[in-house]
Amino acid sequence: MYNLGQHFAIEPNDLKVKSDVVFQGSKYRITILTERLVRLEYSEVGKFSDDATELVVNRVFEKPSFEVKQDSLYIEIKTKYFYLNYAKNMPFKGPSTNTMKNLRIQVNGMDSVWYYGHPEVRNYYGCNSTLEKFSKKTSENKGLYSIEGFVSLDDSKHIRFNLDGTVKQPEADNLNYVDIYVFVYGKDFGYCIKDYFQLTGMPAFIPRYALGNWWCRNLPYTQDEIINISKKFNDNNMPLSVFLLDKDWHFRQKPVVDAAQPNEDPNKKEIKVKKQGLVTNPNDKLYDTGFTFNTDLIPNPKRLIEELHQKGIRVGLNTNPKDGLRDYEYFFEEIKKYLQPDENGVIKFTPYNPQFIDVYLKLLIHPLENLGVDFFWNDYDVETNDMRVTWLLNHYLYKDLARNPDKRGMVLGRSGMVAAHRYPVLYSGKTKVGWDNFKTIPFFNLSASNIGVCWWSHDIGGYNDGIEDSELYIRSVELGAFSPILRFHSDKGKYYKREPWRWDKKTAEIVDDYLRIRHELIPYLYTEAYEYYDKGTMIFQPLYYLYPKYYDDMVYRNEYFFGRQLFVTPILNKKDLVMNRTIHHFFLPDGIWYDFFTGKKYVGKKKYIAFYKEEDYPVFAQAGAIIPLSKKSNINNTSVPTDLEIQVFAGQNNSYVMYEDDGISSLYKEGYYLKTELSYNYLPNNYTVIVRSIEGKSGIVPDRRNYIIRFRNTKEAEVGAYFNETKLEEVHYVDGNDFVVEVKNVPTVGQLTINCNGDDIEMDNAHVMGDDIDDILNNLQIQTKLKEEIAKIIFSDDEIRIKRINLTKLKKKGLDKSFIKLFKKLLEYMYQV
Repeated sequence: MYNLGQHFAIEPNDLKVKSDVVFQGSKYRITILTERLVRLEYSEVGKFSDDATELVVNRVFEKPSFEVKQDSLYIEIKTKYFYLNYAKNMPFKGPSTNTMKNLRIQVNGMDSVWYYGHPEVRNYYGCNSTLEKFSKKTSENKGLYSIEGFVSLDDSKHIRFNLDGTVKQPEADNLNYVDIYVFVYGKDFGYCIKDYFQLTGMPAFIPRYALGNWWCRNLPYTQDEIINISKKFNDNNMPLSVFLLDKDWHFRQKPVVDAAQPNEDPNKKEIKVKKQGLVTNPNDKLYDTGFTFNTDLIPNPKRLIEELHQKGIRVGLNTNPKDGLRDYEYFFEEIKKYLQPDENGVIKFTPYNPQFIDVYLKLLIHPLENLGVDFFWNDYDVETNDMRVTWLLNHYLYKDLARNPDKRGMVLGRSGMVAAHRYPVLYSGKTKVGWDNFKTIPFFNLSASNIGVCWWSHDIGGYNDGIEDSELYIRSVELGAFSPILRFHSDKGKYYKREPWRWDKKTAEIVDDYLRIRHELIPYLYTEAYEYYDKGTMIFQPLYYLYPKYYDDMVYRNEYFFGRQLFVTPILNKKDLVMNRTIHHFFLPDGIWYDFFTGKKYVGKKKYIAFYKEEDYPVFAQAGAIIPLSKKSNINNTSVPTDLEIQVFAGQNNSYVMYEDDGISSLYKEGYYLKTELSYNYLPNNYTVIVRSIEGKSGIVPDRRNYIIRFRNTKEAEVGAYFNETKLEEVHYVDGNDFVVEVKNVPTVGQLTINCNGDDIEMDNAHVMGDDIDDILNNLQIQTKLKEEIAKIIFSDDEIRIKRINLTKLKKKGLDKSFIKLFKKLLEYMYQV
């Protein structure tokens, strides 16, 4: 036993199930965990495990309902969802025919049978460990979602833990042990996710700041450069919540020093480094491992971090212990008291050694935390190293950071693939710059949802190679604003342009808008993050969950629900250069939908074609949707807002419970949070919004708030505003197609009621493709008189054949053939819808 700390200890009562759900023989053990989940174990030597593993942290479920029949040779188990038949003590493995005779599970109500070794080819796969090599057909792991109604997860070879949280050595006489979990859910996939999270642990609840905009470059930033970049973001009115430092924040070689300045306080340590070079030999290897700030670049890290914190920016550091520990680490002499260097004076990286992990955390990680570092980026490379080590480092870093209730667990790391939902945020690797890679991102994210994972982080615009393209950069930022995490990152090289202000004015303004939109969405996103953590409700759900036929459809398979109120149909293709717009095909689910930005109305369960400018993006809100938005004056601040805008979309009643807490600690587990119900009561000529605190404690959010209630697609109306029974002063006005009501200085605990009424106050504002085409025509460089003739042809009642002929005739009047081709194409789109 080794005492890593109580925060790593495992609760045995979560793992040992009661005997009334266990059926065991000399070589097998079957455990019925739920009506949909069964554990199957086989051991030639009769040894079975109750340990926690990489995958499993809990096996104690409420006793399910089932029936059992057995004799000396066979056992049959029936639940609402499956029928299991097993020939006792027979091996699970073997030719498929024998395996099916020995062990089979029939899915009730479906023509599906599971057996050990089943290929499960109709499984909708999970995602890979990185985006660098992503392909749907080469995914490394199964997802939970399958149209066969079952999935099996093999836990036989995963790391097992002692109760103190250290890694358990495998038993030599039981290496062929089989330990497998079979989820048999039929068509009730929601219950499968529920069972999976109870078995493997609920998703982590990420800090609120992680939902903002992240900045990182693989550059040797100086302290002044870091501050200047943060100032640049602020000067350009672009919010920033995380500054992530890549490898060069630490010494990567032994520095040449004039004189070390020893000090008992490592927070104040400064090393005087010769300006002619940081290393003894410029040809020496640069190591990825390092835990001591390069003080030639960052002479006062504590002051730097404090200054960034004052600006509302959190700090993360890249760490990678794979190269071992060297004598230029500040605490190296102290480390040698516990770990022995090799013949080269290097302390090797031994991740399965609990003493190394203990020293790694206490003498390398904790001093950096004392400087104010908020979280760490585990950059251990899963491509060339043991993926289990990646998982183990994520596990220890995450659990260790959460040891203090004032700080919530957080890590950025490459995926260890197993139960990755417990260790946010995931880093998808060094992706290539280019449209081909960019197009894979949504499907990758949605494949992650198939295995219960949400918080993926990709390099906005790509990491390296390729061509810097403003359109690709814009679309990457727009997608990032409606993705799990928005993080800039790129390789060394001055011609990689990730800084928005280095692009042309139009590009910078569009990026600025979407970075602000991302921060405004944080109240909504944080509520959805809480639902994910608390109930296992997936934030990003693919369209193909509702419409499985679109899984293999390259046009529509990338669409997804963005939380419970919004739907995104991402733009992944280049624009048409003639019309200067992207031709976008999309499908909307059943119901009434509104364009989140323009308010245009769409009827669902239909396919559409629309034409998007670079500044526009296809995000849709359901009828009745309620979206809480932050209106912070301090643009970097991601904490609970004093100014809250609530957008409501007409069409039907709805209720949305907004969740808030301090965003950084674990005190929410002790009841320090506030839930506020946002209710919308809809009648065609009468809208009422009620904002009412329903659960939690006061003092979590500001005592008073300024509210902006934005009624989308609404004309001017009569307004009444009340807090409890007291009438409030309000300001109301029309803003474009929206009607806005503002009330100030309203208590956050109690009930705010806003009522709007009047005749015919709802705007229809339906989407009409003709409007899009007219807008395209309006912006093209064509003679004005010709535009009139083109419009007359396109919007006439003639059949399409006649319209095409008449467009061709305009060539004689000077219309360029590229425009003739364009308008013929637009005609085809009009007749497709």
